Order: sequence, then structure tokens, then C-alpha cells
Amino acid sequence: MLKKIIETKKKEIEILELPNQVEVTNYSLYKALKNKNRSVGLIAEVKKASPSKGVIREHFDPVQIAKEYEKGGADAISVLTDVSYFQGSSDYLSAIKKVVNIPVMRKDFIIDKKQVDETVLIGADAMLLIVDTVPIKQLKDLYDYAYEKKLECLVEVHSKQELEELLNEFTPKMIGINNRNLKTFETSLQQTVEMSRMIPEQSLFVSESGIFTKADIDLVQRAGASAVLVGESLMREENTNEGILTLFGGESIGSFS
Repeated sequence: MLKKIIETKKKEIEILELPNQVEVTNYSLYKALKNKNRSVGLIAEVKKASPSKGVIREHFDPVQIAKEYEKGGADAISVLTDVSYFQGSSDYLSAIKKVVNIPVMRKDFIIDKKQVDETVLIGADAMLLIVDTVPIKQLKDLYDYAYEKKLECLVEVHSKQELEELLNEFTPKMIGINNRNLKTFETSLQQTVEMSRMIPEQSLFVSESGIFTKADIDLVQRAGASAVLVGESLMREENTNEGILTLFGGESIGSFS
């Protein structure tokens, strides 16, 4: 699936026309997750569909969802912008940036500097970089280029081998362990538990995917995660604001300092 997505991206980049700059106020994802609202930071994801689950939310209003996330105390918002496989849009991200006062991260398959330029222009504060989408030296170039543009990066890995390869090349400020196996699309939080020991102390550690309950939050926190990225479980809630409260077992905003 990942190979298929990357091939699609290459074709999209060939015809990509850069948009006009969106005028917005930028916020630091790193600082937001460091100064989190609860015991574990929350990146709440705006996602209509996925290749493995199909359409997750039929009645999809990205701006309203983002407003509910902010009201519910999310520290940051992740927006799927991939059109072909996730039914996302860059326009969703730009529209969300105009109405929220927390960091917004672009989640897509970034493999080219032209996409980094696009990410800046649509108003994102940060973006996801995925190990194994490009050779590791090219990933480092994309990472450095993003930071030159004042765009932060969450670097995502899916296996111990990928994490070793990443850390042999450089140490990102933020590392995400995705609990989903990209070959089988199955999720297991043991991925976070087993790989957590390899995360350098100086990197902010985010656990991604497969987080549905307070017990899941507790498990990844014990493993050392400073933050979680949660999409599907919140997107299936009628009221995403209440969904956040349930996910954190009623832990209110600001109850952690």
C-alpha cells in the first residue's frame, strides 16, 4: 500500500501548482506538546477516510470538528491532506488554521521539497515525515529544509529497524511511533512499548494509532510517550469534544502541570 501511495504522490508532484500564501499566525507543535493541557499531550486528527477502514465519518465538517477539538483541550490538530487515499484536502487545513489558535500539522506523504513549500503556503505549523517513504538521507534533507522554512516536523517510524536507520542519520526533535503495521494495517500498542526504550531522551515521543481508551493512554504514557496522535476513535464520536473527555477518563484541561 505504501509503495502504491508513493507512486501516486510522484505523479501528483509532477503537476503540483503551488497555492497562494495563506496569512495565518503560526504556533509551535513542539512547545504545545511540551506544555500540554493534560498528563499526555493530544494531537487530534481530522480524517474522513483511510485505505484500511474506508469512510470513517459520513457527515464531515472539518472546520467544525477542529473547533470541537480545540474546545475539548486538544494541544494540536493533525489534518489529512491526501486526496486519493484519505479523501483529505489542503483546503481543509487552510480553513482550519483560520479558526483555531493551536498548532496544525499537515499529515501527508511528503517526499519532495515542493511539497514542503506547499505545506508552508497552506499555513501549516508542522508536517509529518515518514521514514521509508524516501531514502534516509533524502528524509534528512527534507527535515532540514522544513526547519529552514520555520516548519516543524514529526518524524514517524513503524519498526525498530526504521528507528535505528533514522537515529544513525540524525536525531529529530519529535519522533512518532506508529502502532500500525503498514504491511498488514493491523495495530498493536506493543509497538510503542517495545520501541520506547530506543527513543533518545532529547526527542519528544509521540505514540500514534490504535489509541481508543483511557487504558490505552495509560499504557503508552507508562512506556514514556509525552503525547498521542488520535484520529479514528475521535472521528467516530458524534461530539468530538466529549470524545476527548472520555478518552482521558474525565481528566479536565489544565489538571496537569
